[in-house]
This record gives sequence, C-alpha cells and structure tokens, in this order.
Amino acid sequence: MAVSNEELGLVEVLRRQSDELSPKDDLNDKYYEGTQRLEHLGIAVPPELRRFETVLNWNRVTVDSVEQRLRLKEFVLPGDVSASKILREHWDANNLDSESGLLHKDTLIYGRGFVCVGSNADDAAHPLISVESPRELTVRVDPRTRRIEAALRLYGGTENDPEPNLATLYQPNSTVWLAKSAGKWDEYDRDNHNLGRVPIVMFINRRRAGKWDGVSEMRDVIPLVDAAARALTNMQVAAESIAIPKRWVVGMSKGDFVDGTGKPIPVWESYMGAIWANGNKDAKVGQFDGASLDNFWGTVNHLANDASSVTGLPTRYFGQTSVNPAAEGAIRADETRLIMNVEGKAAGLGDGWAWVQGIAERLRTGVWPAANQIKTEWFDAGTPTFSQKADALSKLYAAGNGVISREGVWDELQWSEARKARERDYFVNQSRLALTSLEKDVEEVV
Repeated sequence: MAVSNEELGLVEVLRRQSDELSPKDDLNDKYYEGTQRLEHLGIAVPPELRRFETVLNWNRVTVDSVEQRLRLKEFVLPGDVSASKILREHWDANNLDSESGLLHKDTLIYGRGFVCVGSNADDAAHPLISVESPRELTVRVDPRTRRIEAALRLYGGTENDPEPNLATLYQPNSTVWLAKSAGKWDEYDRDNHNLGRVPIVMFINRRRAGKWDGVSEMRDVIPLVDAAARALTNMQVAAESIAIPKRWVVGMSKGDFVDGTGKPIPVWESYMGAIWANGNKDAKVGQFDGASLDNFWGTVNHLANDASSVTGLPTRYFGQTSVNPAAEGAIRADETRLIMNVEGKAAGLGDGWAWVQGIAERLRTGVWPAANQIKTEWFDAGTPTFSQKADALSKLYAAGNGVISREGVWDELQWSEARKARERDYFVNQSRLALTSLEKDVEEVV
C-alpha cells in the first residue's frame, strides 16, 4: 500500500534529524559503557602501549547515582487524596517498576527518553506502555503548544546492512507501519486511532526553553574522565619503565651471572633478583632511585574533586574515601546537592509519567483525564537514616495522641499501598486473636 507524499516527507525530515543525533548518541553510549579508547581523547598512543589504556568510568557513577534514587511511589488522580488503584494497575501490568529505570537511565545518558502507549488487544483494560530507545525514536515538537506533532521510529537492518529497513510513523490520529524495499518506503499496516495526539511522551534531561534534545548528565564530567584516563595510562607506562629502580654494576661480565650450579641466569632474573653475590673483588653494584608516581596520583585526586564539584556527588563517590562522613546525618548533609538534583529531575519525570497515565486512561475509558493534574509521588531521594526517622515518627505519633496518625506514619515510612493493606490485615488478625483470647478468659471466669 502506498504511503502519502505528506507522510513520506515527515519520514524524510525525521530520518535526517535522527542521523544528526546519531554521532552524539554513539559517543554518549561509549562513555557510559566505558568503551571509549584513548584515540577518542585526541592523543597518539603507540600500538605497543595500547595494553596500558585505562578508563576510569566516572560517567557511569554520575548516571547511576542519580538513576538509583529515582523510585516512583504512586499516582494520585485529580480530586483524590489517596493513590489511584487503576493507575497502579497500569503500572504493574507493564512491569514499570523495572522498565521505568530504563527510561530514567536513557534520559540521563542521551538527554532524552521516550515512552509509547498503545491499545492492548489481549487486555483492553490495561493499555500497553513501553519504554522506547531514544536511539531509534525521533520527534518533531510544535513550539507553540509544546506537543509532539509527529514521531518516527527506525529499526531493523542486518549485520551486513545496518541501515534501518522498518519504520513506524506516529501521528495525532494514526500510526503507520512502513517497510523499505528497493529504496522506497511502503505502508504495510495502519491504525487510525483518532486520539488527537501522538501516543508518545518525551522525557528531557536538563531541559531549557525552546530546546527539545536535552543534555546528557555526563556532559560536564566527560572531559575530566578523559584527563584521568590520560593520567592513569601514563602512570602505568611510567610504572613499567622509570618507576622501577635501575641497577648498575661495574667490573662484571655477562658470564659472571650464574646460579649455584654454574648455569647462566636469564637477564630478567638477574635484574629482578633481590640479592646479588659475586666473587669478583673489583666489582661494584648499585642502583638509581626510581621515579615517583605521586604526581599522577595527585592529578587523579584533583580531577576527582573537580568531578565532584560539577556533578554534585560527594567526593567519596569518586574514590576519595578519606573524606567519608562518619555519621548518618553527616552523610545526608554531604549528599545535599545530589538529593536536590534528583528531586528536580523527579519533578520533570513525574510530569511525563502523568501524561503517560493520561494517555493510558484515554485508551481505557475513551475520555481524556486532566493529565496535567495527575500527581506523581516519589520515594525519598536521600540516603535512608531509618533509626533517626523511626525515632522522630514515634514521637510524632505518641501512641495515637500526637500530631500524626498511624496511616500518616506509614506514609512517612514510604510504604506502598500494597504494604499498607497487608499491615491493616495484620492488625485485624491481631485484634481477632486478642478478642478470642479475651472470650476464653471470660468463659473460664464464668
């Protein structure tokens, strides 16, 4: 089936946009995985020294330290005061407790991430919500409405021909599946869903007004990782060459280096031997001092401090264990910038997940909810200090006569709705057992 010229034009525009983003995405992926090599750093390393190349992967530390603290707790519908069971069902039905981490990580690595929402032919009550790779998806945004006008997903290809040969074009009222044959895109399926909106939500890291490609969380630390890699590589070369003390000997010949049986000793063994003994009274032995590697170590430490300053992560995250705070409160204070960074990202990500749930509700009910008013709640981004929190909550509760209720304590402990329901059952069973015991005591007395 032939696709319209207008749609082909959209495919071409979005494909070019994807090609423009691809080199930067490739580089960010390599830096996160720690597979970038020294040739990417702009210095020449002889082939025989490649074995000394060392990558200190602070990029992954920077991303994972933020992503691990982004734990979504629940959704609250407009007008409700408790978590929505329906929205939680959408979440659980699509395994988003684990899948959401992929979205958050991709957004931090590439600067943008995507979630696609579609109808579920097997279970209409629970629409399909899937995290899509930003390396496959690209979008066009209307700057006036700030909505996605169209999106293109490119995929397929083979090892011999990696050029994508399959595509999905998302539009406000239809989704079109395309296949390339003989250099031409042909339509092989179409879904006229008539949603009025593209069923894709884009998440942006470090968003700025008017910009829609985002910024990688690793951007500021990448130059420091490059510099640390240079220092560590040079240090390894130096450790193998000038750092080992050089020995000298005068008055001996090669034949004088023999073992107890008179057999010649290999050169490396004679050099590395701890004790040299000989019977030549005129021979003299000594050694030069080896070069110190402290300058390399000092450079790496300095770069670790710089990485801490630009990322907001404590210096101990970069191997500076000597400055590790001793107390729980000090640890939390040391992580203030990290916590504020995570909370700021959670606000933007929460808006995106609310829109995902809004599209899911539209597919389930046929009616658009007030997605802008769906509230997304997150677990505390700080390092848990359970003993301090438990002590404070017990004082606030004060056996039911304080300023907070039992359910309020559970909320502060960040229990899920399922955990609360289970605890209520425990209390019911506990009360039932106590009542049964009391009845038996009464019967014995009577």
